[in-house]
Amino acid sequence: MSPRYIFRLIQAFLKRFKAIIFLGFVIGIIAFLFLSFLLPSLISTKQKVGVVGRYTVDDLPYSIASKISSGLTKIDDNGNVLPSLAKSWETSDGGKTWVFYIDENAKWQDGKKVISADIAYEFTDASVSKISDQAIRFNLDSQFSAFPVILNKPIFKKGLLGTGEWKVDDVVLAGGYVQDLTLVNKTKDKLIYRFYPSEERMILSFKLGEIDIINKTQDIEIFSKWKTIKTEEIVSYDNFVALFINTENEKFTEKAVRQALNYAIDKEQFKNRALGPISPFSWSYNPQVKPYLKDIEKVEEIKDLEVKISTLPNLIRVAESIAKEWNELGIKTEVEVVTTIPEEYELFLATVDIPKDPDQYSLWHSTQTSTNISRFKNPRVDKLLEDGRTELDQETRKKIYLDFQRFLVEEVPAIFLYHPINYTVIRK
Repeated sequence: MSPRYIFRLIQAFLKRFKAIIFLGFVIGIIAFLFLSFLLPSLISTKQKVGVVGRYTVDDLPYSIASKISSGLTKIDDNGNVLPSLAKSWETSDGGKTWVFYIDENAKWQDGKKVISADIAYEFTDASVSKISDQAIRFNLDSQFSAFPVILNKPIFKKGLLGTGEWKVDDVVLAGGYVQDLTLVNKTKDKLIYRFYPSEERMILSFKLGEIDIINKTQDIEIFSKWKTIKTEEIVSYDNFVALFINTENEKFTEKAVRQALNYAIDKEQFKNRALGPISPFSWSYNPQVKPYLKDIEKVEEIKDLEVKISTLPNLIRVAESIAKEWNELGIKTEVEVVTTIPEEYELFLATVDIPKDPDQYSLWHSTQTSTNISRFKNPRVDKLLEDGRTELDQETRKKIYLDFQRFLVEEVPAIFLYHPINYTVIRK
């Protein structure tokens, strides 16, 4: 069959069926447009999520910010630092100067490559210089081995333009704080975050139908009789609940008194027991610290002690449970509800975030007067914290932090209770 014959055959076919072919072409375009643009909008989802807290666009919760963008690094579940927007990094002087090399394939949501000029980290104790488009240098005032952990904070360009799968579609501000934040992904799914000043206000909004999901609440008793919701729970190993002891108060200056208070609490009543201030999934966790199981004999010497527990509203039941137990043992205990950490207190029950790195200098070092809740001063613990943040070798750091946990728990600046359960409440 000659090429000329095939050409005439095709020509005749097109002439005879041109109307059908044209119609098929038009239908194909319509189908393509429908599948590309209309269908996703028909099958996409929209969820309205309530969050407690006041945040600016520069200080969004990590759980939200990490959906929109990434940091130079990222942290796995065990606290190890992994590459993210930076493919590698190095320090040549023991952790005072750090150079990060940006992944050439990293792109912003507008399709442009991520370059060093876009990186907008700001530190009061470090200067930043751009070596090239793909390299950035941080010069710290002092050695800090955990610096790569800090750079897991998501970065943005032009406000909230990020590198993640979710893009900012709309943001509503009130008095400089984010009130509503709408995110959208490639399939047109929407996440609408609404921020509330208190958990009570968020729950009221849920009852009024203004949100579909309550994110992270530790108390779901109010919903126990609701038939139109479902709840999901997750143990938050990124937090611990502890009873902080004001070690400057004359009642608690003696370690034996603090230890006796610890022995006076039945830890078996708490699920997800916290033995110390570090997550049990961390590479630096020490499971061999003193467990302080209840021992009534060790409580004898403090039976006439009178104490007051201050706590935030969400932990009132836990505080009352401890007070009941202590009162039964002869430790006269009262409970007061506060809204912030009081200027003066004896015992303060609180939930604390666990840093992603085992460095807990700000929580326990004697120089950290604004963040050392227990006002704890111990030269041995100070030295371990100082050594831990300057040592680069992870195995050596691990030994340091194993000792840190052992000595800290022995001294009892706080009674570690449990890792809290966070509940998500979802309207069916």
